[in-house]
Amino acid sequence: MSRGGVDYLFVHLHVHTEYSLLDGAIRCGDLAAKAVEFGMPAVAMTDHGAMYGTVEFYDKCTAAGIKPIIGCEVYVDPEGHTSREKRGKNHHLILLAENNEGYRNLVKLCSIAYTDGFYSKPRIDHALLAQYKNGLIVSSACLAGEIPRFIADGNLQEAEAAAR
Repeated sequence: MSRGGVDYLFVHLHVHTEYSLLDGAIRCGDLAAKAVEFGMPAVAMTDHGAMYGTVEFYDKCTAAGIKPIIGCEVYVDPEGHTSREKRGKNHHLILLAENNEGYRNLVKLCSIAYTDGFYSKPRIDHALLAQYKNGLIVSSACLAGEIPRFIADGNLQEAEAAAR
């Protein structure tokens, strides 16, 4: 993309595929094709709470000449991933694997979310995130994220503290 003689690069870092049940619609092959069509060098897959489509996404992107960015939109329970209180008060958070260590940590977090943290949804917490943070890039996610919720409620100091 170019505007006023300056080249701009855009890469989607928050995309739900067909593997985000009841939320995503695009198939991995179609996503890779659209990324090529739009001149993107890479695209991320950040399905809700799961990494079921990772292999297909990786294969389709690499076949299309697009760099696949593996990620997940996780559910973070502020009360702890094994808590059974405040059901449904989870915050969304985007995690992207920066390297192989990040990929392994992302797989570990998603596995723990299902095996130990599942309560309506697969959940992690801040302590687990701190334990498995290496190689991960973290983004504040959508309006259901902790930081966006604080901002929407006018709690800017809490939003800043959560970001730190």
